[in-house]
Amino acid sequence: MDSKTKKLLKRNLSSLGFHTAAVIIGFLMLYPVLWMISNSFKTTQEIFGQNSFSLIPGELLTENYTRGWRYNGTTTFTTFFKNSFIYTGFATLGAVLSSSLIAFGFARIRFAGRNFWYTCMFLTLMIPFQVVMVPQFIIFYKLGWVNTFLPLIVPMFGGVPFFIFLMVQFIRQIPVDLDNSAKIDGCNKFMIYSRIIFPLIKPALITATIFSFYWRWDDFIGPLLFLNKPKLFTVSLALRMFADPQTSTDWPAIFAMGTLSLIPVIVIFLIFQKYIVQGLVTTGLK
Repeated sequence: MDSKTKKLLKRNLSSLGFHTAAVIIGFLMLYPVLWMISNSFKTTQEIFGQNSFSLIPGELLTENYTRGWRYNGTTTFTTFFKNSFIYTGFATLGAVLSSSLIAFGFARIRFAGRNFWYTCMFLTLMIPFQVVMVPQFIIFYKLGWVNTFLPLIVPMFGGVPFFIFLMVQFIRQIPVDLDNSAKIDGCNKFMIYSRIIFPLIKPALITATIFSFYWRWDDFIGPLLFLNKPKLFTVSLALRMFADPQTSTDWPAIFAMGTLSLIPVIVIFLIFQKYIVQGLVTTGLK
């Protein structure tokens, strides 16, 4: 065996080992999701039986989805999904638009104390929600906003610090000469933001949209804190309330609704996947 053949064999073995390890790691990461999907077609006895770790159900019980969707008979998961889309949609819209406008102010407008306020905004990233949870609840309770979506949506229109920081970095990469050219053409600051900056930070906007959608869709503590009426529950809150410690819990129905709750997340990822890659490539070129 000559040296060229040995190198080729070594390269193939290395590639085979790498792909084998990637497949194993990928399977281990996806196993909990696959296990949940599999359990959505099983009986409770099969889920907790000897073959509980098996991904192949003994029988495909599609009625788990029907039973789970009905929930308690008076309020169905149609209401919960609608509430989740309302909360997630408006909160994401407010977070992305307000964060981009605030980021434009920090990156392009000179004002007294700009660095100080930017530092204060950045430091809020270190404050967990549990610290401000009680003061927020007291404020919104006195405003009469409890049991409405306002406490969950309105604060998002004040900007999200992580998104502001992300967009500031993108805006700083855009040449200031574009702003000066727009001023010569008669554009004011808002026109520069809306016509020049906003379209050019598309990768950051899409990234913020994806993160915001995921965070809001999976949010549990926010709806739990401000929503007490079942007709206002989101999907994440309804799944938790599905489990009743005082009676027997319908685990197949919970797994079935948990599987359906993943569909919007997967769809958003598939739609914006190419934009994520495009954004990474564009950032690298810059």
